[in-house]
Amino acid sequence: MSILTKVTLSAAAMFMAGTALAMAADHTISWIYCGDSIDPIHQKFIKEWESKNAGWSVKPELVGWDQCQDKATTLAVAGNPVALAYVGSRTLKQFAENDLIVPVPMTDAEKASYYPNIVNTVTFDDTQWGVPIAFSTKALYWNKDLFKAAGLDPEKPPKTWAEEIADAKQIKEKTGMAGYGLPAKTFDNTMHQFMHWVYTNNGKVIDGDKITIDSPQVLAALQAYKDITPYSVEGATAYEQQEIRAIFLDGKVGMIQSGSGAASRLKKTSINWGITTLPLGPEAKGPGTLLITDSLAVFKGTGVEDKAIEFAKFITSPGPQGEYELQGDAGLTPLRPSPKVDEFVKADPSWKPLIEGIAYGGPEPLFKDYKGFQNVMIELVQSVVTGAAAPADALKKAAADLEQYK
Repeated sequence: MSILTKVTLSAAAMFMAGTALAMAADHTISWIYCGDSIDPIHQKFIKEWESKNAGWSVKPELVGWDQCQDKATTLAVAGNPVALAYVGSRTLKQFAENDLIVPVPMTDAEKASYYPNIVNTVTFDDTQWGVPIAFSTKALYWNKDLFKAAGLDPEKPPKTWAEEIADAKQIKEKTGMAGYGLPAKTFDNTMHQFMHWVYTNNGKVIDGDKITIDSPQVLAALQAYKDITPYSVEGATAYEQQEIRAIFLDGKVGMIQSGSGAASRLKKTSINWGITTLPLGPEAKGPGTLLITDSLAVFKGTGVEDKAIEFAKFITSPGPQGEYELQGDAGLTPLRPSPKVDEFVKADPSWKPLIEGIAYGGPEPLFKDYKGFQNVMIELVQSVVTGAAAPADALKKAAADLEQYK
C-alpha cells in the first residue's frame, strides 16, 4: 500500500461496523463539502432529494479547500468515514487501492451523457470510482496589442506549436516583453500545464499500468517546452499559474494557457485580448487539453453506500449539475452538452475554445500515489526549462521514477 498501512486499516476496522450501523439507523448521508459556504443550487437540490426520499437526510460539513480532502482521508483511515466527499479525481485510484471507497458504476447512457473522455477521469480497471461534479479545461489567451507591436497579425493566433514558439520569439525580440508565460514553480499546476502540451500531441503518461511517458509524442512536447523557454518569462521556476496570469493581466506577456477565470478578469480590463484552442503538436488529432475533474467519492463502511451513490448521481445529474455549473461566474466548464450549454456559449463566446478542447483531451493520469507522480512531473519540467537535463534524458529518468507510483 502506498500511504496507508495494513496495520492502520486493521486497527481502523474495529470502529467501522459501529459507525456503519449508526449512520444506517438515522438514514444520514454525511458529505464533506469543500468551501466557505454551501452553494444555493446544491441547497435547493438537497431539499428536493430529501423530499423524495422520506426519512433520509443529507448533512454537508463545510471544510476549507486546503483541508477537505485530507479530512476525508483521515476519517476514513481512522474507521469513521463520511458517506460522501468532494475530492480531486486524481486521488480516486489511491483511495480505491487502499479499499477506502466503493465503485460508482455508470450505465452506458450515463457515460454517453458526458462530453468525450470525461468519464476516463474517474475510471481505472474499467470501473468508475467517483462522479464528476466540477470540471476545468484550458485555452490559449493572447494579447492582441503585443502581437501588433511585434509586427504579428493581432487577429491570427498560433494554431501549432511551431507558430506559437515563433510568435513568442518575435514578441520577445521586437517588444522586450515575454512572448509566453511558462509556469514551472514547485506547484501542482506545473504538472498540469505541461500535461496540456502532452494532450495536444496525442501523448500519454500511463496506459493502464504501463508507463508510456518516454514516447516520441511526449518527447516532442518536452522539446517544445525547452524551445519556448527563452522567449517566456525569465526565471520560470519562480512562477505558478496564477502569478503568470497576473503578469498577463498587467499586459506584460504575449500568450498564456489558462481557464475561464482569466476571461472573467480580462473583461474588467482594457486589454485587447483573444482566446482560442491550445496550439497543436505535430501528432495531434485535434484540439486537446488536460481534463481536470473533481468528483464525489463514496466511502466504504458507512452502511449507506448505495443511498450515497444514488444521491451523488442525483446531485450531479444533468438538471442540478447544469444549474450549478452555468450560474454566473461559476468558472466551471460544462460536463455535458445540452441546449442550455449552446445558449451559454452563444451569450459568451469565450467559452467556445474551452469546450472545443475536450474532444481530444485526456485525464489527470491516475496513480496510486498522485503526489509522488506530481513531484516526478515537476522535477521533469524544471530540469528541462533550467537546462539541467536534456529532454530525452529527463524523460528516461521520469519513466523510471514513475514505476513505483503506478
